[in-house]
This record gives sequence, structure tokens and C-alpha cells, in this order.
Amino acid sequence: MHFVSHRKCIHMTNSTTLLLTSPSLELILEIGRREPGWKVHSLINGTPPAIEGGTVWAFVDWLCPDISGLEVCRRLRASPETRGAHITMIIDDTQNESRRRAIEAGADDYMLGPLDIDRILNRIKPSSAPAKDPSKLVHGNLVVDPTAHSANYCGIQLHLRANEFRLLVFFLRNPDQAHSRTALIKNLWHDSGGIDERTVDVWVGRLRRALITQGAPDPLRTVRSIGYVLDSIS
Repeated sequence: MHFVSHRKCIHMTNSTTLLLTSPSLELILEIGRREPGWKVHSLINGTPPAIEGGTVWAFVDWLCPDISGLEVCRRLRASPETRGAHITMIIDDTQNESRRRAIEAGADDYMLGPLDIDRILNRIKPSSAPAKDPSKLVHGNLVVDPTAHSANYCGIQLHLRANEFRLLVFFLRNPDQAHSRTALIKNLWHDSGGIDERTVDVWVGRLRRALITQGAPDPLRTVRSIGYVLDSIS
């Protein structure tokens, strides 16, 4: 693991990069011990780094030394190098207003602080580890490969964030069943205490937009007062 200055480019297509707003020396050393291949960037003054290739995970404190965490999220989403990063906001309370503002600023999810290596691994490993079922999932012209963490529609690659991809895989593996928001949280984010049903709606909305943007039909059906269902194609 290398601690990298915030303007240096990374030329590793399969690398994992962490963006941290206020990493302690102890945390950096522990990341290096547990995951020596990962790169760590400090978000100095909230400035997005230049990164080429690989997966990017950002952990942004609600309050940073010189800038608000919400503004850091907005800058990450605005930068071409980091707009596809998975962003977790580290919040100080579980108030709905804090959660709402984090999601609106561009965060994918949130957790109560403080941040440590185990919580980082709990966020990253479920998405980066090979899926239990390596076979591809097919829904019409939509093809999803859980092992490669890729999805395409009519051969066109879909750009999905980690939570959107989790949702899509779950629905494809469990079609023709209405899943409540509570059930989705329990099955997909059991390690992410504090996620509420409104946040699930936001992620489902993002998944739908990602599919429609690439010309794919929306495969999800909203069941009033229950949740969502993906209907099989006969």
C-alpha cells in the first residue's frame, strides 16, 4: 500500500483506490498491513485527485478541516476522474436531514463515525469479492456478470455504482417477487446500520436512470405500499 500525493496519477486498471478526507497515520498503516495493494489519497482541501482506471472508494467526513463534506462530495461527482467513485459520507448523527443532504450531495451511502479499517473493508469487500454464483444473469438484452462486476445492454456497457449493481443483481436473482424496502436493506446492506427506506428509493431511482440512459427498458415495477419487483421475461 502506498500513500500517494493528491495530484499524482495512477496507471493501474485493476487497482483499488481509497480517497479519505482526514486519514490518521494509524489508519494508513493499518490499511497497508491489511491491503498492501491499495492506494490511498488524502483529499487535501477537498480537491479530487487525478486517477486513471481501477475502482475508487471515497470516505468523506461530514466536517473536514477546511471545507464541508457535502462540498467534497459535489466536487468528486463533478470531476471526470472521480465521478464514478463510490462515496460514503461519515456522519455524526442518524438524523434524517443529515442522511438526505448526504445523498443529495452525491453520496452513495453513509455511516456513523468514526472510520476504521474494519468498517472500510465491510464496505468494499462485499462488492469486490467474487459472487457465490459465477454464472451470468440474463434479462432480455440485459446481461450481468456478477463475477466481473459488469453489466451491458445490447453489448453496451452500463455504468453502475456499487449500490445500483447490488440491487440489479439481487432483483435478477430473485425475480417475480415483491421485495419491500426493509427486505432490501436486510439482504443487501445488513452491515450498514442506519440506512432508511428513502435512501433505497434514491438508489432504485439511480438504477432506473442508468438503464434508461443507455437505452435499456426499466425492468423494475413499483408495487404500491410494498416495494419493487422485477418481472421475468417469458
